[in-house]
Amino acid sequence: MESKPRAAASTTKTGAQIVVDTLIEEGVDTMFGYIGGVVLPLFDKLYDAPINFIVPRHEQGGCHMADAYARVSGKVGVVVATSGPGACNLVTGLATANMDSIPLVALTGQVRTELIGNDAFQEADTTGITRPVTKYNCIVEDVKDLARTIREAFHIASTGRKGPVLIDLPVDVAVSKYKADGPDEMDLPGYRVRTEGHARQISTAAKAINKSQQPVLYVGGGVISANASKELRALAEKANLPVTMTLLGLGSYDQTKPKSLDMLGMHGSAYANYAVQECDLLIAVGARFDDRVTGKIAAFAPNAKIIHIDIDPASISKNVRVDIPVVGDAKEILRELAKGVEHHERKKWFDKIADWKKKFPFRYDLDSKTIKPQYVIDEICSQTKNKAIVTTGVGQNQMWAAQFYKFTKPRQLISSGGLGTMGFGLPAAIGAQIADPKATVVDIDGDHSFNMTMTELATAVEHNLPIKVCILNNGYMGMVRQWQELFYGKRYSKTYLANPDYADLARALGAIGMTVDKKADVPKTVKEMLAQKKPCVVDFKVDREENVWPMVPSGKSLNEMDGLDILERLI
Repeated sequence: MESKPRAAASTTKTGAQIVVDTLIEEGVDTMFGYIGGVVLPLFDKLYDAPINFIVPRHEQGGCHMADAYARVSGKVGVVVATSGPGACNLVTGLATANMDSIPLVALTGQVRTELIGNDAFQEADTTGITRPVTKYNCIVEDVKDLARTIREAFHIASTGRKGPVLIDLPVDVAVSKYKADGPDEMDLPGYRVRTEGHARQISTAAKAINKSQQPVLYVGGGVISANASKELRALAEKANLPVTMTLLGLGSYDQTKPKSLDMLGMHGSAYANYAVQECDLLIAVGARFDDRVTGKIAAFAPNAKIIHIDIDPASISKNVRVDIPVVGDAKEILRELAKGVEHHERKKWFDKIADWKKKFPFRYDLDSKTIKPQYVIDEICSQTKNKAIVTTGVGQNQMWAAQFYKFTKPRQLISSGGLGTMGFGLPAAIGAQIADPKATVVDIDGDHSFNMTMTELATAVEHNLPIKVCILNNGYMGMVRQWQELFYGKRYSKTYLANPDYADLARALGAIGMTVDKKADVPKTVKEMLAQKKPCVVDFKVDREENVWPMVPSGKSLNEMDGLDILERLI
């Protein structure tokens, strides 16, 4: 796909200046990254650039910040790292963005071109290392290709199934000079994105919806990526469809509405899982049928005809065979699909769902004398009136946040889905707060996740970002401990760590620190935390062996959930 021709440069520029000018032309006003030897020419030009540059305490943290910035703003996130270890430290962040289809451009420095392959100081095969975890990557070996390559990177990252793109920049290219002598156009002959869905397939899908008696709308993060939540909600209302969401799809449909089935899957709601297993039509939009959603694939939605709407043709029938594929942009397809659907009451179906909701809601022991982690999240949800941007670590804290915080709008839950990256929550909160300075941003984290990137708290302090970090501190790597309890005879091998005093740690780094070990203190502490105008960390000493229920054990079908008897006893 070709871009509009750009005007020829009027002066000779270095490669580094071309990078900065092209980034500004692409609308970049915020970047994240860490300096190093071979990126000195670039940082010298950034010195005078009208770009807000955030330096993390570690390159991985910077990549997560750029990722979350993209998730909240809808823009392309940009991160910079030096060669060798700097570039290698981006790998986890790039893999996180790649699995979750987040638009990101990474610029990495590289040793001089004549030294590549000679084991030069701080040399690494960055393109080789990152090829499996990026949508596209390349090394620029000629300064005349630099501006075009950057524009192509932004185009690739932000179109189709979005994802991270990496450009490796040798230092000699960064200092080389070039004067453009003609229009600068993208050259991507093999890259085509289909946005319009096939009219016949959309018509077939509409007819299937109209005919179905027990449909379920199954929504993934692709709907949020496509900015299609408005169209999704219009379809659900017009066709009268119950809606279940993946972790990354939460917020695409208002969870406070009666039609919401909340999250499905391994730790999803029982009513969502039962509905999927008994539906006669499953309408998947922007979802990829991953294993945490489907459970045992052979037993997944056994009675259902399946419609799959996705921008990525490679995702169609990749994991689950579908009957009506529709390839294209979710926003456009949902808009067209809504024109062909009819309203049906489906009273029996909604009555059955209501019975499941009544019998198997998410619940916990309200009378417990210990601090239940779910209670903390309930209190945060109540006091923020469902309006906060919530980031998470990975594990039990993540699942409890997904279960007990009711999201009402898209780009509100910022979490590592596919890769399950511990340490994501804190840097993600920083990126989210920078993307939306007026928002209340709360990181619901686990102690083990927080430990991995906790030095990024200093970044939040440096920039006076009023993020709120809630550590659900049970002393364990909670989800792994839960598996050890259930499947390994409570042999808690290496899942316990002696944690620091997080309140003291926060204060040492310049933030506010609080500790809560009494249930009665939770509401007032949450209120105090939310009132803070600077970074605040609250260490909640929660029930040490609380589990996440329900749970679909690995290899089981969605209707084979553990923990339902426990939930029933809590009525």
